[in-house]
Amino acid sequence: MSDDVEVLPLGPDGILVRFSDQLSEPANRAALAFRAVIDALNLPGLSETASSLTSVFLRFQPDVLRREALEEILQKQLDMQNWHAVPLPEGRTLWRVPATFGGRYGPDLEESADLAGVSPDLAINQICANPLRVLALGFAPGQPYLGFLPSHWNIPRKTDVTPEVPRGAVVAAVRQIIPFANAAPTGWRQIGLTAFRCHDPTQEPQIPLSSGDEIEFLPVSAAELDRLLDESPPFGGAERAVLT
Repeated sequence: MSDDVEVLPLGPDGILVRFSDQLSEPANRAALAFRAVIDALNLPGLSETASSLTSVFLRFQPDVLRREALEEILQKQLDMQNWHAVPLPEGRTLWRVPATFGGRYGPDLEESADLAGVSPDLAINQICANPLRVLALGFAPGQPYLGFLPSHWNIPRKTDVTPEVPRGAVVAAVRQIIPFANAAPTGWRQIGLTAFRCHDPTQEPQIPLSSGDEIEFLPVSAAELDRLLDESPPFGGAERAVLT
């Protein structure tokens, strides 16, 4: 077990396993892999697990599973290997998501590209070049934090707040991308828009993404995005495949 892994109490029925106090690819991978292993144990009395950027939260039923017993199980699993070096769990989903970048749907693309030291066209190519991992879901139902972009995309958030970006806005900062689940204010820069819905009560599942899934953005024209927004195909025209 890595020295910086912590097992912390969180309320009367919760435990937090934290793999780092700073976001990194190995720490996020460790959290995803550890949660998958614990879920596979099907422990009686373990009622919920959830992963964040670098941690795993576990909620248990104290009358069924004692805290001491759960902590012993967790510690045994943690001691079995170096979790910062384990592979990602299998069975995740790759989503290929159409999106338009720049223009009226990405008003901050040029500024973002300039901060990253690349041209707008190269910025789009780099964002779409490789699938981005769903590091965690948060802020709004089903809303993913996607990473990691190359290091020169460690651009800061804005010093002011945009009063509102629309649902489906694709925003960028700190080597991450977020497609917004709902219209909301943000300090991140809007570089594009997608018809993909992070939370859609009319679809099954209503929240399509899970932590550890991957999103590959497919650049499309504004006209094509207008069509997707108008026709509202399932998952905004995104396609999905199982990752092995």
